Amino acid sequence: MSNSPAASAPRSFAALRHRGYQAHFITYMLAMMADNIEHVISYWMMYQKFQSPALGGFAVVSHWLPFLLFSVPVGALADRVDPRRVIQSGMALFVIASLGWAYFFITDTLAMWHAMVLLVIHGCAGVLWQTASQLLLHDIVPREELQSAVRLNASARYLGVLVGPAVGGIIMMTIGPKHGLLLNTVFYFPLLLWLWKAPYGPKFRRADQAVPRRAVKGFSDIVQTARDIAGQPVIVSMVLLAGAASFFVGNSYQAQMPNFAEDLGHGDPGAAYSMLLAADAAGALVAGFLLETLGKLRTDARTALLLAVAWCIALAGFALSENYALALALLFCAGFFELSFSSTAQTLVQLNAQPEIRGRVIGLFNMSSLGLKTFSGVTVGITGTLFGVHHSLAGAALILLAITLWLWRRTVAASRKASGG
Repeated sequence: MSNSPAASAPRSFAALRHRGYQAHFITYMLAMMADNIEHVISYWMMYQKFQSPALGGFAVVSHWLPFLLFSVPVGALADRVDPRRVIQSGMALFVIASLGWAYFFITDTLAMWHAMVLLVIHGCAGVLWQTASQLLLHDIVPREELQSAVRLNASARYLGVLVGPAVGGIIMMTIGPKHGLLLNTVFYFPLLLWLWKAPYGPKFRRADQAVPRRAVKGFSDIVQTARDIAGQPVIVSMVLLAGAASFFVGNSYQAQMPNFAEDLGHGDPGAAYSMLLAADAAGALVAGFLLETLGKLRTDARTALLLAVAWCIALAGFALSENYALALALLFCAGFFELSFSSTAQTLVQLNAQPEIRGRVIGLFNMSSLGLKTFSGVTVGITGTLFGVHHSLAGAALILLAITLWLWRRTVAASRKASGG
């Protein structure tokens, strides 16, 4: 499949012109908000009860490890069955997790093993939801508007991440954390209920859109999918780029933000911390808005790699900056470039994947882009205890920059070979 841009100029916010995508966007954002509300409340209550750094570390691992282990099997499942039901299963697990937290907090019977089980349930819910949601986009919008849908989904994720903690804080201050988690379950239901009758999935596809169903083989699907994409350099490059970005940087620098805020020495560390986090998220949201409005971004591998290079440079500059205003500006740029390159990479993977294994390929991309975040705390956090977080983040960004430039050379060579140059 070609990864060149369409001949006609893309329309602004093209995906939102479809009523089905409007419903998907709103319900997806509400679910992402609820996901982050649960994090805010449950993490706070766990800390108050156990004050265990080890449990906090387990919370991070349990959130990302399911993506590493199960993204491809879930993608294979979504290829074979109705992806709507896979997403609904994820929403049901989210509801169970929130209800479980609420029960143990209200009865004051939470044990550490209860918390660990609920954290694992929450992590598994996420992998069921994300992989199947990306596959369902192909049924909701036409191919030429897929990039708009992917980019808007990424913007909805950032909106949920930005709004969720604020709403969670308000809930804790008003009705309290114990009953707040009961309220949080309400935000998952719009997506769960909309998908019940939404006219998408295998049974609604035209005869010429039907694809053969492969058996779900579990973890062996990971090896087979890697073999299936080996001859598609665009997909391979994007999976490697996403994996390297996830492994070396991921979102580990966000966990170190209080350290950066204090070192920059700009006023109250709490306010400085909040502004740094907001700058990163604001950059991503502005990217989503501008790219949808202008519609000028080319959908090709070189564009994704160039944007990733800019992200690396912005992150390295932030890590080494000693000026608070400059650090805010660089974090804004980092958020802008991160959403831009990640949404472009994901679009290329989805456009170039063969329809009969699309769910598996999306799962492989998610395994790389999300699952490998399990280890980013080591590359930035633990290394930071030896050399300082400023140098560890800058070093990770520069390593990623070198890998990205290697992928650039690889992509250019493959392009020349394909054109006979």
